[in-house]
Amino acid sequence: MVKYNSVFDIIGPVMIGPSSSHTAGAVKIGRAARHLFGGNPVFADIHFYGSFAKTYRGHGTDVAIVAGLLDLDTDDQRIPNAFQLAEEQGLKFHFIEENTAVNHPNTVRIKVSDGKESLELVGISVGGGKVEITELNGFNLHLSGNHPAVLIMHNDRFGAIASVTKILAKHEINIGRMEVARKDIGKEALMTIEMDQKIDIEVEKELRKAKHILKIAKIVD
Repeated sequence: MVKYNSVFDIIGPVMIGPSSSHTAGAVKIGRAARHLFGGNPVFADIHFYGSFAKTYRGHGTDVAIVAGLLDLDTDDQRIPNAFQLAEEQGLKFHFIEENTAVNHPNTVRIKVSDGKESLELVGISVGGGKVEITELNGFNLHLSGNHPAVLIMHNDRFGAIASVTKILAKHEINIGRMEVARKDIGKEALMTIEMDQKIDIEVEKELRKAKHILKIAKIVD
């Protein structure tokens, strides 16, 4: 069940496009991929599943995903011109319609790369412009994309989580939601933290120096 905090969640977001689920939500997923990648991707494979695969052209989901990858927000007037902007900025993209059954009809898998680094995520648009990132580089997670968040790749060692939460507490940053995923004991793990406020560059630098931390990515609401 989708939870709504206000009447504005029910009405939907301020947006460009015909559908909050298929357009605004798609922009948010693409933008989350861009922020988590932490740079300018030059290529994107975009796999559509379920309803997305059947209607993405008519509902502008394809344009919306690309707009998000260009870091455009849901109300940006340039969204309809996303393909042209992508060409101007050197972003190439490829759409794939998948027939595989998925848990949610509005599902997209995005693989981005700059030729050196790469990132792969799965996102779903749950309605009213709300989204959830359910997978990142093979790690399962539940990231809403509706609040400032930091994702921290770290060694699965004693003290890693405590070192991060201690820094956030010192700077009076409240954690709204937190989860940790790992593929195997003692290997790499992923800490996902949604917060009530953004972290500034100094806090980010401090987190990067924390014990057992490997890599940090941010999503800014």
